[in-house]
Amino acid sequence: MAEHTNRLARETSPYLLQHAHNPVDWYPWGDEAFARARQENKPIFLSIGYSTCHWCHVMERESFENDGIASVMNKDFVCIKVDREERPDIDKIYMTAVQATTGSGGWPMSAFLTPDLKPFYCGTYFPPESKYGRPGFKELLERVHDVWEANHAGILDQANKITSMLAEHSTLAVAGDVKLDDAPLRAGLEQFRGIYDTEHGGFGGAPKFPRPVVLNFLFRAGGREPARATDMALHTLRKMGEGGMFDQLGGGFHRYSVDERWLVSHFEKMLYDQAQLVSSYVDAYQITHDAFYADIARRTCDYVLRDMTDPEGGFYSAEDADSEGVEGKFYVWQKSEIANDAIRDYYGVTSDGNWEHGNNLLHVTGKSYPPDLETWRQKLLAIRSKRIRPHRDEKILTGWNGLMISAFARAAQALDEPKYRDAAQRAARFILFTRIKDGQLMRTETIPAMVEDYACFATGLLDLYETDFDPVWLKKAGELSDRMLADFYDAKAGGFFQTDGHDASVLIRSKEDYDGAEPSGNSVATLLLLRLAQMTGDEKYRQAAEKTLAAFETHLRRAPHAVPQMLCAFDFYLAKPKQIILTGPDPAMLRVIRDRYLPNKIVMIEARPQLEGKVTAYVCVNFACQLPTNDLAKFAELLKYSQ
Repeated sequence: MAEHTNRLARETSPYLLQHAHNPVDWYPWGDEAFARARQENKPIFLSIGYSTCHWCHVMERESFENDGIASVMNKDFVCIKVDREERPDIDKIYMTAVQATTGSGGWPMSAFLTPDLKPFYCGTYFPPESKYGRPGFKELLERVHDVWEANHAGILDQANKITSMLAEHSTLAVAGDVKLDDAPLRAGLEQFRGIYDTEHGGFGGAPKFPRPVVLNFLFRAGGREPARATDMALHTLRKMGEGGMFDQLGGGFHRYSVDERWLVSHFEKMLYDQAQLVSSYVDAYQITHDAFYADIARRTCDYVLRDMTDPEGGFYSAEDADSEGVEGKFYVWQKSEIANDAIRDYYGVTSDGNWEHGNNLLHVTGKSYPPDLETWRQKLLAIRSKRIRPHRDEKILTGWNGLMISAFARAAQALDEPKYRDAAQRAARFILFTRIKDGQLMRTETIPAMVEDYACFATGLLDLYETDFDPVWLKKAGELSDRMLADFYDAKAGGFFQTDGHDASVLIRSKEDYDGAEPSGNSVATLLLLRLAQMTGDEKYRQAAEKTLAAFETHLRRAPHAVPQMLCAFDFYLAKPKQIILTGPDPAMLRVIRDRYLPNKIVMIEARPQLEGKVTAYVCVNFACQLPTNDLAKFAELLKYSQ
């Protein structure tokens, strides 16, 4: 029986449950904690992280399981734990404060708040005692308490200043008469060229994150201005797929590479990375027809099906970096564990190793491809499966599931793989049946959805409609988009708030714009609405998308590298998207479409006149159609990619 149990034991988040037996008197985010802080006039210590976060585990072991430190926390503070994956709205507000006041961010996030939830001191990981140039956590707690008692007015003034800064940061000017031209697209391409790693692929130096939103933009830019845009994306994807950041045995991608070569991983596996990278490798395959890209996409999809799929069809959130308390232990190999020299050479396995303690991260060296490679992969995977697996976060988040539904739908189209279509269908039904309450979409079973949940899930439904042409998906995507417009859209200034405004504990109602590891809700919503406008002919969708682009026009011009997914929506807006209407789901005609990279198009099945009683294609731009055809060669000619 556990020595300590706190309020987090009643929660469902795996991250909160990990802390349920700390000696810290943790509260979940909510009125009970806020009321106590006000009543006792104590500062709040807010700790935000997620269940597969390595340094979150470290700070828990060092500080939150330490009885001495916990006693200080319990005496002088009201302590609150938040799962950033459940509450990205709370995380966004206080992470912005951390970044603004310290110049950097990360998790675990540590913030000290007034009882009215205004931040006055922020940081990330703190060691138990002073080291790494960071104050010790116990010393910090005592210092904050002393200042709270001695200079209370000064702390309140600091909190008000930080909160005003947050409010100003989240405000967009009302969109006026803005000229939307292609300058941000050209500027974005130049910025990515400037930081591109010509040797290893990727952008900037170590650590390197995949950031698939950049690849989405570069592939689109390749249609407008091909000079190196497509090559940068393809080279990056090849290097990532050959490196240790890709799980060479089990498939799927680790969170990021700590070096510039994509070799040494930080071993978490996140669902949103798998989803977005599957789509990137599908794009690459459609552009090149190189089997390498198709293989990586398949192996990543198969990993999600095998290890990240709930029996009811939803997709789990993440797998941890650690097993048995050691980072990467599940994934690395000693030379003695692999008996075949050709396999050792192919995967770069040596006696010295390329990881800690003589261990090896498998990666593709470029040496000759062993003819029995697949057999050995399965042998090694079977051996590895007997090891103690990392912790899996079985939280099912609507937005991340939307991204994965899109990925499976697009993989089913390009790779002609029915099991991926089936996976997308099952997940879509799971979300529709379990995550809608009284017409409102939910992010989890208990937390209302945010704009990214609506946008990503509705986008997944559109991609699923273009896979199996079940009109239910299109209808539901429209209904969710209408609710998104009603609850999140700023009709005055343009753009979408992250939250619906009903939760009074959300200090700032912000509009997320940064396309980082995940695309922002505004970027996904804008492209979603532009596609819906093409599919339905309803101008309200186009008008809302256009006003959103105008609202973010300053961001698009001044910092296009920060909003690459918004640039994708902007590219669709400036293009002349093709409306491809088929009179039936003819496999040959669908193959013509799906063998090509056609980002600025929609595909629909409609009842229209047929030529010679055969399935006929109508290719239209701005609802003006070319002559219909049932000739595959003529159809292919009509689809030639142009902006």
